[in-house]
Amino acid sequence: MSDLKPIEIVKELDKYIIGQDKAKRSVAIALRNRWRRQQVSEDIRDEIAPKNIILIGPTGVGKTEIARRLSNLTDSPFSKVEASKFTEVGYVGRDVESMVRDLLELTVTLLKTNEQEAVRDKGRQIAEERMLDILLPKSGSEQTQKYKDTGDVLTVVAIDDGSETVTTREKLRSMLRSGQLDNRYVDLEVSDRNMPVVEIFSNVGMEELGINFKDMLGGILPRSTKRRKIKVPEAMEVIAAEEAQNLVDLDKVVKEAVKKVEQSGIIFLDEIDKIVGKSGTHGPDVSREGVQRDLLPIVEGSHVNTKYGPLRTDNILFIASGAFHTVKPSDLIPELQGRFPIRVELNALGSIEFEKILTEPKNALLLQYIELLKTEGVDVFFDNEAIKEIAKIAEEVNNMTENIGARRLHTLMECLLEDILFDAPDLEEKSVRIDKKYVEEKLTEIKDDDDLRRYIL
Repeated sequence: MSDLKPIEIVKELDKYIIGQDKAKRSVAIALRNRWRRQQVSEDIRDEIAPKNIILIGPTGVGKTEIARRLSNLTDSPFSKVEASKFTEVGYVGRDVESMVRDLLELTVTLLKTNEQEAVRDKGRQIAEERMLDILLPKSGSEQTQKYKDTGDVLTVVAIDDGSETVTTREKLRSMLRSGQLDNRYVDLEVSDRNMPVVEIFSNVGMEELGINFKDMLGGILPRSTKRRKIKVPEAMEVIAAEEAQNLVDLDKVVKEAVKKVEQSGIIFLDEIDKIVGKSGTHGPDVSREGVQRDLLPIVEGSHVNTKYGPLRTDNILFIASGAFHTVKPSDLIPELQGRFPIRVELNALGSIEFEKILTEPKNALLLQYIELLKTEGVDVFFDNEAIKEIAKIAEEVNNMTENIGARRLHTLMECLLEDILFDAPDLEEKSVRIDKKYVEEKLTEIKDDDDLRRYIL
């Protein structure tokens, strides 16, 4: 993140998202400000609060895609959640504070994985010694033993000459490293990870009581292991992973994870308009306003109890998004409005943007279908006029029915290429050209039929 300037962040987002320059700029500035805050002196650092953002725009214009690409771009702890999953305390559902706990859990897992990667070589060395011990065990009388290859099974034959011990072990090591033992089997104790999952729903967060049922049950239930006969390479991987896990200092990982989440965590709150009620006096609107009030202290900055200890949310950056079709950002409770000072409106997409979406991004829709059909040996080519026609039809259908933005292109492409995708394995003609006439034949009739269009497109 320290290497990416705002202009470079926007360039990276441009590879996948068409248009929406204002939203990209706002997000890029917010991300860069996270890095800038880390560079200032400590006495003022805690005074600089993150400027939370609300992205406003119809569905299918790139709000969620911005979040997805940001998570790949930044090395900050990042979590995306749907606001509609949360309910007010007292109702059955997810507690609002669980989004912070989930972010911390994700960060701990990620850092633990990184630490295991860092000590992988050391773990492999220890695994090699353990494997040699399995292949060349000592007898009860400490008598030296010698390896004997009988084809499928590894057996050990006792000998009396003590000088053979080192030579035999080194010979085995050499055979192990060169792959000569790859087809041999060894008996290994393997942990059985199929542990029952217990979900607890309560209006009181169990973590607030300092109870972690998963760890508690793990301590009560006996560790289940089973003895398996597996090949040497697989056994090496199992032992190496186990040893790498043992080498990781979990306390250090947790401490670093808490610090990272507190100082540079980012939470993307999708569908925030779904927790906005118009009246707030009756029906589901009461609960929606309750979710906003539960959310307020977390966004403002408070302590959230987790199984790793309390975690401060003062410096977590919140990016919210919503279509706001039936409600407005001003319908949020006033206190929450004040915690999202930056508001960016994303533009609705037209035929020009659809045309670019089909061809320009790294994951362009046409490219996806071309590559899919290549697996069957079929080469598909799209004329420029055909692409323009698809984009034009997408805009018209969005205007005549519900506007679902770029997602309409997925439906159109499936209808357009349905026959080719179905017949691809048996096609004699392995080169297919999609022109404007083909697009009109496949899509115009459905588009012009009101009843048909409503159900198919």
